Amino acid sequence: MSAVLKDIMLVEDDSSIAEIATLTLEDLGGFSVVHCASGFEALTVLQKHRPQLILMDVMMPQMDGRETLRQIREEMKILDLPIIFMSARTQTHERAEYVSLGAAGMIAKPFDPMKLSDTVRQMWHKAVSAGEPSADGITTS
Repeated sequence: MSAVLKDIMLVEDDSSIAEIATLTLEDLGGFSVVHCASGFEALTVLQKHRPQLILMDVMMPQMDGRETLRQIREEMKILDLPIIFMSARTQTHERAEYVSLGAAGMIAKPFDPMKLSDTVRQMWHKAVSAGEPSADGITTS
């Protein structure tokens, strides 16, 4: 993996949140963002394009973030791609579940758009320096 994070996949079904997150990540963070509106779309895009990090909503219709992560890890065998969940569900037992699934981090919604890029960058660096996705709890950026 490159030492500089440039390429992010955002998996978010809410178009307003996706628009704010994409604009923030691109304009303030300088990232290239590929937006997928569903877990199904993310799995399809991953067959052709491998980002350096996935920022993914937990609660999505049809296939939620948990199932999307499971398919990325178990069925697609992509084990070294850091995946950060975004969710309003941040209770201790929910955080423990995300950790057990192999999430590299958790960003609580609503997030602060001014801090999102820095938070994502910090979580990515932590995951990359560990050599594998690692849980680092909840960040309320």
